[in-house]
Order: sequence, then structure tokens, then C-alpha cells
Amino acid sequence: MDQEKDIIQIKSETQDEILLAALKLFAEKGYFNTSLTDITEAAGLKNTGVLYHYFKNKQMIASKLYANISDSLNISIDDIRRRNQKSSEQLRGIVDLLFKLTDDAPDVMRFLLILKLDEFLPEEKPVLETPAFVKIIKIIQSGIKAGEIRNIDPQLVNAYFFGIINNTLRMVLTGALDKKADAYQSATWLSAWNAIAKK
Repeated sequence: MDQEKDIIQIKSETQDEILLAALKLFAEKGYFNTSLTDITEAAGLKNTGVLYHYFKNKQMIASKLYANISDSLNISIDDIRRRNQKSSEQLRGIVDLLFKLTDDAPDVMRFLLILKLDEFLPEEKPVLETPAFVKIIKIIQSGIKAGEIRNIDPQLVNAYFFGIINNTLRMVLTGALDKKADAYQSATWLSAWNAIAKK
């Protein structure tokens, strides 16, 4: 029984190493410029055969990464919603999370914001249709209902608000802005909130 647990644990650790190596390579080189050999070497595996033991192909690796990131964001947004009552506070918590991830986990944010996921994961739901982003629309709808947010189509509110947030983060991630995301957080929040707040 203990030996089975050890084998499962080792398998899980190896799978995590493959995913982390792939994430870093996809973020740095792009999906199409990353080979399975690159991932094998970066994960410290003996050969590509070991990688095939965990994933059938590169697309399966990308799909698992996308699922893990989406699940993690979903859990984080649930937590933010539980801790904050007002829509403005919930949106602020989400913005804080995205800026923190940009500084602390830039490869995750490059995967989400820079890579064109639909080009290599055409079967997956687009980011805006994942549970995490569906919850953001619900936060926006609640804000409109409560009179915090302008009474316009929630999808437009989302586009105005996150357009400002995402463009700022993309500029940090691509080096167009030379400071860490944290340096731009307050000004970006104010611009984004002013674009949707009911005056």
C-alpha cells in the first residue's frame, strides 16, 4: 500500500515537472516553437518516452496547463467573492490577484494573456467562457443591480474594465512597460473603475 502511494506521488511530481517546464517554454518561446524534446530536457527527464508515459502529445500538456490555471483562478475568485460583499471590492480583489500573478507568476499570465490559445487549443472553451470569467460577469451584473456600475450591457462593462487591466498587464509582460506590474496597479485600477463606475 505504501509503495503504491510512493509510485503515485512520484508520478504526480514528474507530471508537475513536465507541466512547469512546458509552461516556462510556452511562455518564453511560444507553443509552436516548443518541441517535446525541449520539454523533456527542461523537465530533466531521461528521454521523450518518459514524457509519453504522462501525456500523449504537446496539445494534451497545454490542455492540462489550461485546465489547472482555469481551476486555480476559479477557486481564487470564489475566495474573493466570499471575503467581499460589494462588487467594487470583488473586482478590486480580482485586479489585485491579476497584478500579483503578473509579478509572481509571469509565465502563467503570459500563457493566459499573450499566447493565442485558440490556435493550439481549439477544442477548449475560450478564456471568457471559463467558470472564473462567468463569475466575473455575475459580479458585474450584481454591481449594475446595486447601482455601483453603469447600467450598460455586462459584456461591454467587462470589455471596458478588463480591456484596461489586460492591456496594462500585457505591456508589463512584453516589456513595453519597464517596471513591475505593482508600480502601475493603482493608476490602472482607477482608470478601469472610472470607465464603468456609476457617477
